[in-house]
Amino acid sequence: MRVEHEEEGCRCLCATNPDISYRQDTETAATVGSTGTATMTLAFSCLTLALFLLLHSCHIPSVCGHKSALTVVENTEKRGDEEEQVKVEDDDGDFTVVQPAEQWQTLKPGQAVPTGSHVRMNLQTGQREVRLGEEQLKYWTQEHREREETLSTFNPEELKQTMKKIREDLNPVSKDDQDSVASKYRPLEELKRDMAQLDLLVETDVQIIRRLLDQFNSSNSTTDQKLNILQELEYLVHQVDNGQTLCLMGGLQFVLEGLNSSDIRLQESSAFVLGSALSSNPAVQVKAMESGAMQTLLTKLATGQPFQVKKKVLFAVASLLRHFPYAQQHFLTHGGLQVLSELFRADRGGVLRTRIVTILYDMISEKELISQSGLDQVLDASHKERVRQYSKVSLQGELLEKGWCSLVPQLLESTEHDYREKALRALLAMVPMCLDQYRSDSSLLVSLLYLRDQYQEMVKSEMILGEENDYFAEIVELIDALQVKIK
Repeated sequence: MRVEHEEEGCRCLCATNPDISYRQDTETAATVGSTGTATMTLAFSCLTLALFLLLHSCHIPSVCGHKSALTVVENTEKRGDEEEQVKVEDDDGDFTVVQPAEQWQTLKPGQAVPTGSHVRMNLQTGQREVRLGEEQLKYWTQEHREREETLSTFNPEELKQTMKKIREDLNPVSKDDQDSVASKYRPLEELKRDMAQLDLLVETDVQIIRRLLDQFNSSNSTTDQKLNILQELEYLVHQVDNGQTLCLMGGLQFVLEGLNSSDIRLQESSAFVLGSALSSNPAVQVKAMESGAMQTLLTKLATGQPFQVKKKVLFAVASLLRHFPYAQQHFLTHGGLQVLSELFRADRGGVLRTRIVTILYDMISEKELISQSGLDQVLDASHKERVRQYSKVSLQGELLEKGWCSLVPQLLESTEHDYREKALRALLAMVPMCLDQYRSDSSLLVSLLYLRDQYQEMVKSEMILGEENDYFAEIVELIDALQVKIK
Protein backbone atom coordinates (compact mmCIF):
# COMPACT_ATOMS: atom_id res chain seq x y z
CA MET A 1 0.00 0.00 0.00
CA ARG A 2 1.25 3.57 -0.74
CA VAL A 3 -0.03 6.83 0.75
CA GLU A 4 0.58 10.04 -1.17
CA HIS A 5 0.21 13.20 0.87
CA GLU A 6 0.08 16.74 -0.55
CA GLU A 7 -0.38 19.67 1.80
CA GLU A 8 0.29 23.35 2.21
CA GLY A 9 -0.68 23.85 5.81
CA CYS A 10 -3.83 21.86 6.68
CA ARG A 11 -3.45 20.44 10.21
CA CYS A 12 -4.57 16.89 11.01
CA LEU A 13 -4.83 15.66 14.59
CA CYS A 14 -4.51 12.12 15.87
CA ALA A 15 -3.69 12.28 19.55
CA THR A 16 -3.90 8.58 20.12
CA ASN A 17 -1.51 7.29 17.45
CA PRO A 18 2.30 7.53 17.48
CA ASP A 19 4.20 9.66 15.00
CA ILE A 20 4.55 8.35 11.48
CA SER A 21 8.19 8.71 10.43
CA TYR A 22 9.45 8.39 6.91
CA ARG A 23 12.60 9.19 4.85
CA GLN A 24 12.55 11.25 1.66
CA ASP A 25 14.97 10.37 -1.19
CA THR A 26 15.11 10.65 -4.98
CA GLU A 27 12.50 7.95 -5.54
CA THR A 28 10.28 7.95 -2.44
CA ALA A 29 9.91 10.13 0.61
CA ALA A 30 9.96 7.32 3.22
CA THR A 31 9.28 3.70 3.90
CA VAL A 32 7.22 2.52 6.86
CA GLY A 33 5.50 -0.61 8.06
CA SER A 34 6.71 -4.13 7.80
CA THR A 35 6.25 -7.25 5.75
CA GLY A 36 3.44 -9.75 6.01
CA THR A 37 -0.32 -9.67 5.55
CA ALA A 38 -1.17 -8.95 9.18
CA THR A 39 1.10 -5.95 9.28
CA MET A 40 -0.40 -4.62 6.06
CA THR A 41 -3.89 -4.90 7.44
CA LEU A 42 -2.97 -3.07 10.62
CA ALA A 43 -1.29 -0.27 8.68
CA PHE A 44 -4.35 0.07 6.43
CA SER A 45 -6.61 0.41 9.45
CA CYS A 46 -4.45 3.14 10.97
CA LEU A 47 -4.29 5.09 7.78
CA THR A 48 -8.06 4.80 7.31
CA LEU A 49 -8.55 6.24 10.80
CA ALA A 50 -6.14 9.06 9.97
CA LEU A 51 -8.08 9.81 6.79
CA PHE A 52 -11.33 9.92 8.69
CA LEU A 53 -9.95 12.32 11.30
CA LEU A 54 -8.49 14.52 8.60
CA LEU A 55 -11.78 14.83 6.72
CA HIS A 56 -13.68 15.33 9.96
CA SER A 57 -11.42 18.18 11.08
CA CYS A 58 -11.48 19.97 7.73
CA HIS A 59 -15.19 19.33 6.88
CA ILE A 60 -15.07 21.24 3.62
CA PRO A 61 -11.96 21.71 1.41
CA SER A 62 -12.53 25.43 1.12
CA VAL A 63 -12.43 25.81 4.90
CA CYS A 64 -8.83 24.63 4.99
CA GLY A 65 -8.06 27.10 2.27
CA HIS A 66 -5.37 24.84 0.73
CA LYS A 67 -5.06 22.37 -2.08
CA SER A 68 -3.82 19.59 0.16
CA ALA A 69 -5.06 16.06 -0.19
CA LEU A 70 -4.35 12.79 1.54
CA THR A 71 -4.85 9.89 -0.85
CA VAL A 72 -4.67 6.17 -0.22
CA VAL A 73 -3.50 4.29 -3.27
CA GLU A 74 -3.32 0.54 -3.69
CA ASN A 75 0.04 -0.63 -5.01
CA THR A 76 -0.75 -3.14 -7.75
CA GLU A 77 2.89 -4.17 -8.09
CA LYS A 78 3.27 -5.00 -4.42
CA ARG A 79 5.38 -7.99 -3.51
CA GLY A 80 5.30 -10.02 -0.37
CA ASP A 81 8.37 -8.29 1.09
CA GLU A 82 7.45 -4.77 -0.09
CA GLU A 83 6.84 -2.10 2.49
CA GLU A 84 4.22 0.61 2.57
CA GLN A 85 5.46 3.96 1.35
CA VAL A 86 4.53 7.53 2.09
CA LYS A 87 5.46 10.11 -0.54
CA VAL A 88 5.36 13.87 -0.20
CA GLU A 89 4.95 15.86 -3.40
CA ASP A 90 4.89 19.62 -3.71
CA ASP A 91 3.54 21.33 -6.80
CA ASP A 92 4.97 24.76 -6.05
CA GLY A 93 7.54 25.96 -8.59
CA ASP A 94 9.40 28.26 -6.20
CA PHE A 95 10.44 26.79 -2.91
CA THR A 96 13.08 27.18 -0.27
CA VAL A 97 15.33 24.42 0.92
CA VAL A 98 15.54 23.92 4.66
CA GLN A 99 18.90 22.82 6.02
CA PRO A 100 18.24 19.99 8.52
CA ALA A 101 19.97 19.88 11.87
CA GLU A 102 20.64 17.09 14.32
CA GLN A 103 17.44 17.97 16.22
CA TRP A 104 13.89 17.80 14.88
CA GLN A 105 12.58 21.06 13.41
CA THR A 106 9.16 21.95 12.01
CA LEU A 107 8.67 22.40 8.27
CA LYS A 108 6.61 25.33 7.07
CA PRO A 109 4.25 25.07 4.09
CA GLY A 110 6.12 25.14 0.77
CA GLN A 111 9.52 24.22 2.22
CA ALA A 112 11.63 21.38 0.82
CA VAL A 113 14.44 19.33 2.31
CA PRO A 114 17.66 17.93 0.83
CA THR A 115 17.83 14.35 -0.35
CA GLY A 116 18.53 11.84 2.37
CA SER A 117 16.90 13.87 5.16
CA HIS A 118 14.78 12.15 7.80
CA VAL A 119 11.19 13.52 7.58
CA ARG A 120 8.24 12.59 9.77
CA MET A 121 4.65 13.77 10.27
CA ASN A 122 3.78 14.56 13.84
CA LEU A 123 0.13 13.39 14.09
CA GLN A 124 -0.23 15.16 17.41
CA THR A 125 0.47 18.59 15.86
CA GLY A 126 -0.34 17.79 12.22
CA GLN A 127 2.98 19.30 11.05
CA ARG A 128 5.95 17.84 9.23
CA GLU A 129 9.26 17.70 10.99
CA VAL A 130 12.77 17.11 9.62
CA ARG A 131 16.26 16.33 10.85
CA LEU A 132 19.51 14.97 9.38
CA GLY A 133 19.40 11.38 8.19
CA GLU A 134 21.85 8.74 9.37
CA GLU A 135 24.17 9.06 6.36
CA GLN A 136 24.08 12.84 6.60
CA LEU A 137 25.02 12.68 10.26
CA LYS A 138 28.08 10.66 9.27
CA TYR A 139 29.36 12.80 6.42
CA TRP A 140 27.66 16.19 6.79
CA THR A 141 30.36 18.87 7.21
CA GLN A 142 30.41 22.60 7.43
CA GLU A 143 31.59 22.73 3.83
CA HIS A 144 28.47 20.81 2.71
CA ARG A 145 26.24 23.12 4.70
CA GLU A 146 27.77 26.22 3.14
CA ARG A 147 27.44 24.76 -0.37
CA GLU A 148 23.83 23.80 0.23
CA GLU A 149 23.07 27.24 1.65
CA THR A 150 24.56 28.81 -1.46
CA LEU A 151 22.50 26.61 -3.75
CA SER A 152 19.33 27.24 -1.77
CA THR A 153 19.57 30.98 -2.41
CA PHE A 154 19.08 30.49 -6.15
CA ASN A 155 15.62 30.81 -7.59
CA PRO A 156 14.47 30.21 -11.17
CA GLU A 157 14.81 33.88 -12.10
CA GLU A 158 18.42 34.06 -10.96
CA LEU A 159 19.21 30.90 -12.88
CA LYS A 160 17.73 32.45 -16.03
CA GLN A 161 19.88 35.56 -15.64
CA THR A 162 22.99 33.45 -15.12
CA MET A 163 22.33 31.42 -18.26
CA LYS A 164 21.74 34.63 -20.22
CA LYS A 165 25.11 36.03 -19.13
CA ILE A 166 26.84 32.78 -20.16
CA ARG A 167 25.35 33.08 -23.65
CA GLU A 168 26.54 36.67 -23.88
CA ASP A 169 30.06 35.67 -22.89
CA LEU A 170 30.12 33.04 -25.60
CA ASN A 171 29.24 35.56 -28.30
CA PRO A 172 32.22 36.72 -30.43
CA VAL A 173 33.82 40.06 -29.58
CA SER A 174 32.86 43.10 -31.56
CA LYS A 175 34.98 44.77 -34.22
CA ASP A 176 36.08 47.49 -31.82
CA ASP A 177 37.15 44.93 -29.27
CA GLN A 178 39.16 43.07 -31.88
CA ASP A 179 40.96 46.26 -32.89
CA SER A 180 41.81 47.06 -29.28
CA VAL A 181 43.25 43.58 -28.75
CA ALA A 182 45.25 43.69 -31.98
CA SER A 183 46.79 47.01 -30.99
CA LYS A 184 48.42 45.36 -27.99
CA TYR A 185 50.45 42.88 -30.12
CA ARG A 186 52.99 43.26 -32.88
CA PRO A 187 52.25 41.93 -36.41
CA LEU A 188 53.69 38.56 -37.32
CA GLU A 189 55.71 39.92 -40.23
CA GLU A 190 57.39 42.46 -37.98
CA LEU A 191 58.32 39.70 -35.53
CA LYS A 192 59.81 37.66 -38.36
CA ARG A 193 61.97 40.59 -39.48
CA ASP A 194 63.24 41.10 -35.94
CA MET A 195 64.07 37.41 -35.57
CA ALA A 196 65.99 37.50 -38.85
CA GLN A 197 68.06 40.41 -37.55
CA LEU A 198 68.76 38.51 -34.33
CA ASP A 199 70.03 35.52 -36.32
CA LEU A 200 72.61 37.80 -37.94
CA LEU A 201 73.95 38.68 -34.50
CA VAL A 202 74.58 35.06 -33.47
CA GLU A 203 78.31 34.28 -33.53
CA THR A 204 79.88 30.91 -34.14
CA ASP A 205 82.90 29.76 -32.15
CA VAL A 206 85.12 30.63 -35.10
CA GLN A 207 83.78 34.19 -35.19
CA ILE A 208 84.18 34.52 -31.42
CA ILE A 209 87.81 33.34 -31.56
CA ARG A 210 88.53 35.78 -34.39
CA ARG A 211 86.98 38.66 -32.47
CA LEU A 212 88.86 37.78 -29.27
CA LEU A 213 92.20 37.57 -31.06
CA ASP A 214 91.63 40.92 -32.73
CA GLN A 215 90.85 42.48 -29.37
CA PHE A 216 93.88 40.82 -27.76
CA ASN A 217 96.19 42.13 -30.49
CA SER A 218 94.72 45.62 -30.35
CA SER A 219 96.98 48.32 -28.94
CA ASN A 220 93.99 49.77 -27.09
CA SER A 221 93.43 46.62 -25.00
CA THR A 222 94.32 46.91 -21.36
CA THR A 223 95.86 44.15 -19.24
CA ASP A 224 92.53 43.39 -17.57
CA GLN A 225 90.84 43.12 -20.96
CA LYS A 226 93.53 40.73 -22.17
CA LEU A 227 93.09 38.62 -19.05
CA ASN A 228 89.34 38.37 -19.75
CA ILE A 229 90.07 37.43 -23.37
CA LEU A 230 92.46 34.65 -22.28
CA GLN A 231 89.85 33.35 -19.86
CA GLU A 232 87.28 33.10 -22.66
CA LEU A 233 89.81 31.45 -24.98
CA GLU A 234 90.69 28.86 -22.33
CA TYR A 235 87.02 27.88 -22.13
CA LEU A 236 86.72 27.57 -25.92
CA VAL A 237 89.92 25.65 -26.74
CA HIS A 238 88.92 22.63 -24.67
CA GLN A 239 87.08 21.56 -27.82
CA VAL A 240 89.43 19.99 -30.36
CA ASP A 241 88.09 22.00 -33.30
CA ASN A 242 88.43 25.29 -31.46
CA GLY A 243 92.01 24.49 -30.47
CA GLN A 244 92.89 23.86 -34.10
CA THR A 245 91.05 27.04 -35.13
CA LEU A 246 93.17 29.00 -32.67
CA CYS A 247 96.31 27.71 -34.40
CA LEU A 248 95.01 28.42 -37.91
CA MET A 249 94.23 32.03 -36.95
CA GLY A 250 97.68 32.59 -35.49
CA GLY A 251 96.40 32.64 -31.93
CA LEU A 252 99.07 30.24 -30.72
CA GLN A 253 101.73 32.87 -31.36
CA PHE A 254 99.79 35.41 -29.30
CA VAL A 255 99.64 32.93 -26.43
CA LEU A 256 103.39 32.27 -26.56
CA GLU A 257 104.01 36.01 -26.54
CA GLY A 258 101.85 36.21 -23.43
CA LEU A 259 104.23 33.73 -21.75
CA ASN A 260 107.04 36.24 -22.26
CA SER A 261 105.00 39.12 -20.88
CA SER A 262 106.29 41.13 -17.96
CA ASP A 263 102.93 40.75 -16.23
CA ILE A 264 102.80 37.62 -14.07
CA ARG A 265 99.02 37.32 -14.50
CA LEU A 266 99.35 37.26 -18.30
CA GLN A 267 102.08 34.59 -18.04
CA GLU A 268 99.89 32.37 -15.87
CA SER A 269 96.77 32.79 -18.04
CA SER A 270 98.71 32.23 -21.28
CA ALA A 271 100.24 28.99 -19.94
CA PHE A 272 96.75 27.85 -18.91
CA VAL A 273 95.33 28.52 -22.40
CA LEU A 274 98.26 26.73 -24.02
CA GLY A 275 97.91 23.65 -21.81
CA SER A 276 94.15 23.43 -22.46
CA ALA A 277 94.64 23.73 -26.23
CA LEU A 278 97.36 21.02 -26.22
CA SER A 279 95.36 18.46 -24.18
CA SER A 280 94.49 15.44 -26.37
CA ASN A 281 94.91 17.51 -29.54
CA PRO A 282 97.76 16.12 -31.74
CA ALA A 283 97.37 18.83 -34.38
CA VAL A 284 97.94 21.58 -31.82
CA GLN A 285 100.86 19.61 -30.31
CA VAL A 286 102.60 19.49 -33.68
CA LYS A 287 101.94 23.18 -34.32
CA ALA A 288 103.25 24.08 -30.85
CA MET A 289 106.50 22.18 -31.43
CA GLU A 290 106.93 23.94 -34.77
CA SER A 291 106.37 27.28 -33.03
CA GLY A 292 109.11 26.66 -30.44
CA ALA A 293 106.75 26.14 -27.48
CA MET A 294 109.03 23.55 -25.82
CA GLN A 295 111.98 25.92 -25.53
CA THR A 296 109.75 28.68 -24.18
CA LEU A 297 108.21 26.43 -21.53
CA LEU A 298 111.56 25.02 -20.35
CA THR A 299 112.94 28.53 -20.09
CA LYS A 300 110.05 29.58 -17.86
CA LEU A 301 110.71 26.58 -15.59
CA ALA A 302 114.45 27.18 -15.40
CA THR A 303 114.17 30.84 -14.46
CA GLY A 304 112.98 32.30 -11.19
CA GLN A 305 109.26 32.49 -11.80
CA PRO A 306 106.49 32.65 -9.18
CA PHE A 307 104.93 29.44 -7.98
CA GLN A 308 101.57 29.96 -9.76
CA VAL A 309 103.31 30.52 -13.10
CA LYS A 310 105.44 27.36 -12.80
CA LYS A 311 102.38 25.37 -11.82
CA LYS A 312 100.55 26.33 -15.03
CA VAL A 313 103.71 25.89 -17.12
CA LEU A 314 104.10 22.33 -15.81
CA PHE A 315 100.49 21.71 -16.89
CA ALA A 316 101.37 22.91 -20.41
CA VAL A 317 104.54 20.74 -20.49
CA ALA A 318 102.59 17.63 -19.44
CA SER A 319 99.95 18.31 -22.13
CA LEU A 320 102.65 18.75 -24.79
CA LEU A 321 104.53 15.53 -23.87
CA ARG A 322 101.54 13.21 -23.42
CA HIS A 323 101.34 10.58 -26.23
CA PHE A 324 103.80 12.59 -28.34
CA PRO A 325 107.16 10.76 -28.57
CA TYR A 326 108.70 13.42 -30.79
CA ALA A 327 108.12 16.04 -28.09
CA GLN A 328 109.46 13.66 -25.41
CA GLN A 329 112.66 13.11 -27.36
CA HIS A 330 113.04 16.86 -27.88
CA PHE A 331 112.37 17.39 -24.15
CA LEU A 332 115.17 14.97 -23.15
CA THR A 333 117.72 16.29 -25.63
CA HIS A 334 117.14 19.89 -24.46
CA GLY A 335 117.77 19.09 -20.80
CA GLY A 336 114.17 18.72 -19.69
CA LEU A 337 114.92 16.17 -16.96
CA GLN A 338 117.68 18.36 -15.58
CA VAL A 339 115.30 21.32 -15.36
CA LEU A 340 112.69 19.18 -13.62
CA SER A 341 115.21 17.76 -11.13
CA GLU A 342 116.28 21.25 -10.06
CA LEU A 343 112.66 22.29 -9.71
CA PHE A 344 111.96 19.11 -7.70
CA ARG A 345 114.72 19.86 -5.23
CA ALA A 346 113.61 23.48 -4.83
CA ASP A 347 109.97 22.64 -4.12
CA ARG A 348 109.15 21.96 -0.48
CA GLY A 349 105.36 22.06 -0.55
CA GLY A 350 104.96 18.94 -2.67
CA VAL A 351 102.56 20.33 -5.30
CA LEU A 352 105.21 20.84 -8.00
CA ARG A 353 106.95 17.60 -6.98
CA THR A 354 103.74 15.65 -7.51
CA ARG A 355 103.20 17.17 -10.96
CA ILE A 356 106.79 16.36 -11.94
CA VAL A 357 106.56 12.75 -10.73
CA THR A 358 103.28 12.36 -12.63
CA ILE A 359 104.98 13.55 -15.85
CA LEU A 360 107.76 10.98 -15.37
CA TYR A 361 105.26 8.19 -14.63
CA ASP A 362 103.27 8.97 -17.79
CA MET A 363 106.38 8.94 -19.97
CA ILE A 364 107.60 5.63 -18.51
CA SER A 365 104.16 3.95 -18.78
CA GLU A 366 103.63 5.06 -22.39
CA LYS A 367 106.99 3.70 -23.52
CA GLU A 368 106.39 0.41 -21.67
CA LEU A 369 102.93 -0.07 -23.18
CA ILE A 370 104.16 0.65 -26.68
CA SER A 371 107.04 -1.79 -26.23
CA GLN A 372 104.69 -4.56 -25.10
CA SER A 373 102.22 -3.99 -27.91
CA GLY A 374 105.12 -3.96 -30.39
CA LEU A 375 105.55 -7.71 -29.82
CA ASP A 376 102.34 -8.42 -31.75
CA GLN A 377 102.81 -9.84 -35.21
CA VAL A 378 99.94 -7.94 -36.83
CA LEU A 379 100.48 -4.18 -36.63
CA ASP A 380 99.37 -1.38 -38.93
CA ALA A 381 101.82 1.08 -40.41
CA SER A 382 100.92 3.92 -38.05
CA HIS A 383 101.47 1.78 -34.98
CA LYS A 384 104.85 0.60 -36.26
CA GLU A 385 105.83 4.21 -36.71
CA ARG A 386 104.88 5.03 -33.14
CA VAL A 387 106.92 2.07 -31.87
CA ARG A 388 109.89 3.37 -33.86
CA GLN A 389 109.50 6.89 -32.44
CA TYR A 390 109.24 5.68 -28.84
CA SER A 391 112.35 3.55 -29.28
CA LYS A 392 114.34 6.76 -29.81
CA VAL A 393 113.23 8.15 -26.43
CA SER A 394 116.24 7.25 -24.23
CA LEU A 395 114.39 7.72 -20.96
CA GLN A 396 116.07 5.06 -18.83
CA GLY A 397 119.59 6.41 -19.15
CA GLU A 398 118.45 9.97 -18.49
CA LEU A 399 116.61 8.99 -15.31
CA LEU A 400 119.67 7.21 -13.94
CA GLU A 401 121.99 10.02 -14.90
CA LYS A 402 119.93 12.78 -13.35
CA GLY A 403 119.50 10.90 -10.04
CA TRP A 404 115.73 10.31 -10.18
CA CYS A 405 116.05 6.94 -8.44
CA SER A 406 116.86 8.77 -5.21
CA LEU A 407 114.68 11.85 -5.84
CA VAL A 408 111.28 10.19 -6.28
CA PRO A 409 111.39 8.35 -2.88
CA GLN A 410 111.58 11.75 -1.17
CA LEU A 411 107.94 12.35 -2.08
CA LEU A 412 106.97 9.55 0.33
CA GLU A 413 107.83 11.91 3.18
CA SER A 414 104.74 13.97 2.37
CA THR A 415 101.68 13.66 4.59
CA GLU A 416 99.28 13.75 1.64
CA HIS A 417 97.90 10.37 0.65
CA ASP A 418 97.61 11.42 -3.00
CA TYR A 419 101.26 12.44 -3.16
CA ARG A 420 102.35 9.13 -1.63
CA GLU A 421 100.20 7.14 -4.03
CA LYS A 422 101.71 8.86 -7.10
CA ALA A 423 105.21 8.35 -5.72
CA LEU A 424 104.58 4.61 -5.18
CA ARG A 425 103.27 4.20 -8.73
CA ALA A 426 106.30 6.01 -10.15
CA LEU A 427 108.69 3.90 -8.01
CA LEU A 428 107.09 0.70 -9.31
CA ALA A 429 107.41 1.92 -12.90
CA MET A 430 111.11 2.76 -12.31
CA VAL A 431 112.01 -0.63 -10.75
CA PRO A 432 113.66 -2.03 -13.93
CA MET A 433 116.16 0.86 -14.02
CA CYS A 434 116.46 1.66 -10.28
CA LEU A 435 116.39 -1.74 -8.56
CA ASP A 436 119.98 -1.60 -7.29
CA GLN A 437 119.51 1.89 -5.88
CA TYR A 438 116.30 0.83 -4.13
CA ARG A 439 117.99 -2.08 -2.37
CA SER A 440 120.85 0.10 -1.15
CA ASP A 441 118.55 2.94 -0.01
CA SER A 442 117.91 2.14 3.67
CA SER A 443 115.65 5.18 4.16
CA LEU A 444 113.38 3.93 1.39
CA LEU A 445 113.05 0.49 2.98
CA VAL A 446 112.26 1.98 6.38
CA SER A 447 109.70 4.33 4.86
CA LEU A 448 107.95 1.42 3.13
CA LEU A 449 107.70 -0.55 6.39
CA TYR A 450 106.36 2.45 8.29
CA LEU A 451 103.82 3.33 5.58
CA ARG A 452 102.58 -0.25 5.34
CA ASP A 453 101.88 -0.44 9.07
CA GLN A 454 100.16 2.96 8.98
CA TYR A 455 97.88 2.15 6.07
CA GLN A 456 97.18 -1.34 7.36
CA GLU A 457 95.78 0.22 10.53
CA MET A 458 93.67 2.56 8.42
CA VAL A 459 92.26 -0.40 6.52
CA LYS A 460 91.34 -2.13 9.79
CA SER A 461 89.66 1.04 11.06
CA GLU A 462 87.60 1.24 7.89
CA MET A 463 86.52 -2.38 8.31
CA ILE A 464 85.46 -1.74 11.92
CA LEU A 465 83.46 1.32 10.91
CA GLY A 466 81.86 -0.58 8.04
CA GLU A 467 83.19 1.79 5.38
CA GLU A 468 83.64 0.42 1.87
CA ASN A 469 86.54 2.67 0.82
CA ASP A 470 89.28 0.62 -0.84
CA TYR A 471 91.68 3.54 -1.31
CA PHE A 472 93.91 2.71 1.66
CA ALA A 473 93.82 -0.98 0.80
CA GLU A 474 95.01 -0.09 -2.70
CA ILE A 475 97.97 1.83 -1.24
CA VAL A 476 98.85 -1.20 0.88
CA GLU A 477 98.85 -3.32 -2.29
CA LEU A 478 101.22 -0.86 -4.00
CA ILE A 479 103.61 -1.03 -1.03
CA ASP A 480 103.48 -4.84 -0.98
CA ALA A 481 104.19 -5.02 -4.71
CA LEU A 482 107.16 -2.68 -4.40
CA GLN A 483 108.59 -4.63 -1.44
CA VAL A 484 108.28 -7.88 -3.37
CA LYS A 485 110.15 -6.45 -6.37
CA ILE A 486 112.90 -5.06 -4.14
CA LYS A 487 113.38 -8.40 -2.35
